[in-house]
Amino acid sequence: MARDFDLLVVGDANPDVVLSGAPRGLAYGQREQLVSGGDLVLGGSGAITACGAARLGLRTAFAGRVGDDAAGRFVLDVMAGRGVDVSHCVIGPRPTAMTVVLADGADRAILTSPGCLPDLTVDDVPRGLARHVHVSSYFLQPALAAGLPGFLAGERRGGATTSLDTNDDPAGAWDGVAGVLGEVDVLLPNAAEALAIAARLSQPSGSSAGTAPPAPHPEGVEAAAARLGALGPVVVVKNGGDGALAWERGSLTRAPAVPVEPVDTVGAGDSFDAGFLAARLRGMSLPECLRVAVTCGSLSTQAAGGTAAQPTWKEL
Repeated sequence: MARDFDLLVVGDANPDVVLSGAPRGLAYGQREQLVSGGDLVLGGSGAITACGAARLGLRTAFAGRVGDDAAGRFVLDVMAGRGVDVSHCVIGPRPTAMTVVLADGADRAILTSPGCLPDLTVDDVPRGLARHVHVSSYFLQPALAAGLPGFLAGERRGGATTSLDTNDDPAGAWDGVAGVLGEVDVLLPNAAEALAIAARLSQPSGSSAGTAPPAPHPEGVEAAAARLGALGPVVVVKNGGDGALAWERGSLTRAPAVPVEPVDTVGAGDSFDAGFLAARLRGMSLPECLRVAVTCGSLSTQAAGGTAAQPTWKEL
């Protein structure tokens, strides 16, 4: 089947207000506190991944939801300006999601108003559009998550490959992922997410969830990757200062971190995803894909926001 795009990203898009030098303790009671910097930038794992992929030369489309408001127009304008096709993004009546990022050095707190994100379903997503379909922010979009197994299975039958970055689960329950992993070619969690999802999978079926996050699996990130990979996907884990690792058919591959002095780490994991997918769609080996991904994630930290420092393929 002929496909118009290399990559379709399905997921979240929102403005990020990034405040640097944020205090660890917020003073309520209408006290005003000053921070060292502030930026209004494109946010949302899906949106940042799509921009990174387009920057690396992939013909990239984005499918998601925004509101009919200034925030939605900002999001669509920024993505289109970075070469992403946004014609399949639904503009709905509920407001666009909004995020405030409070950054303190390399650490950050993230406050998100989900807005229209829970309204996205697989019925909003075009079929047969791209060679590869990537889904982001599984837990922020429960209606989408419910239909993902069938949707991704259909895309794979049509010849596409698939990937998933669940991102964090604000509820700490980590439920439902096992049901979709059989239709995912590549899973792209960070280390904390891989540990949490693997710990949830190790709990007995039907056990209660949501009251507390599952305890981390005691065997570490490598064992978590193997547990997740046993359900089908290549598991690619972003592991901070230790670089990244990938589990495929019983074998581990590693790539070291790239030493940089970060300006802003917001969106680095999404730029990592874009690099990995761009390399994979170019037919590169797994070790090469890991090296490209780590480098893309590292370079993206050299400016404020998730997209300003994303590299082109030539720069990479």
